[in-house]
Amino acid sequence: MNDIIDFFIDPYRDATLFNILLEIVAVISGVLSVWYAKKESIWVYPTGIISTTIYVYICYQFTLYGDLIINIYYTLMSIYGWYMWAKLIDDHHIEITRTNKSDKLKAIGIFVFTAAFVVAVYLYFNRFDRITDYFDTLTTGVFFAAMWLMANKKIEHWTLWIIGNIISVPLYFIKGLGFSGIQFTIFLVLAYLGYKSWRKTLDKKTSTL
Repeated sequence: MNDIIDFFIDPYRDATLFNILLEIVAVISGVLSVWYAKKESIWVYPTGIISTTIYVYICYQFTLYGDLIINIYYTLMSIYGWYMWAKLIDDHHIEITRTNKSDKLKAIGIFVFTAAFVVAVYLYFNRFDRITDYFDTLTTGVFFAAMWLMANKKIEHWTLWIIGNIISVPLYFIKGLGFSGIQFTIFLVLAYLGYKSWRKTLDKKTSTL
């Protein structure tokens, strides 16, 4: 038991109180963001922006360049998603839909381009020196595609979040960001519940057509 506690606490022994508090705030706002996404509430974006901007700073401090890129993208896509969810189309807000062939091709393109870009960044900084760096390439591509699908209210974005979170939970503990590891565990549960909630809404809409 002590070994588990030490594994969780050791990375924070040299951390400043400021950085620890920042991570806690980022975790709380991040969890709130996913909770609001599950509820299909536009508050997913302002709470998410708080979390991702803090993580930009945290990831820079830990030289986690893949995660840094992810969070910069999250912040920008949150602004785009906020706009998409808020605007009216024929007096209606954007609705939950499934991806079509075009959406799938765009998501695959985002994944491939993003993964290739992260590889280039890591090679430039000569940073493929940890096993986590290789997984960062994969999760960055998955999360980039998921964020774009979410901004357009495509239900499949939850599937990508689930896949990415399954990979990310152990990675963040290995990276020494224990609070973030807990956050991604909560994200995984919420992503599953979010998928069920959105599917229920979509099935209800389909049955009334």
